[in-house]
Amino acid sequence: MAFLRLENIEEREMVPGYRARFVHTDNMTFAYWNIDAGASLPEHSHPHEQVYTLLEGEFELTVSGEARVTTPGAVAVIPPHVPHSGRAITDCRVLDVFHPTRDDYR
Repeated sequence: MAFLRLENIEEREMVPGYRARFVHTDNMTFAYWNIDAGASLPEHSHPHEQVYTLLEGEFELTVSGEARVTTPGAVAVIPPHVPHSGRAITDCRVLDVFHPTRDDYR
């Protein structure tokens, strides 16, 4: 068992305005995002199942062409290979969980 502190994990900017700290297990990746207001994430897909949880702020999430403005406590389950995108309306904190592990985020 490992105990970690998020503030001790290096924060990485993956696309402009999207900074994350990553925790990887043998089977999952947890991405703790800090997102700047107005930052957009282009439409993309990946082979990983993703569970999105908005912790703070307002974020517009589009999954398979359906856009929703999400607020804290919103959860979205995004199946593998489904196109999705997003835009931070305000500064946001998001937790994304991916299965299997995102080796591209190591």
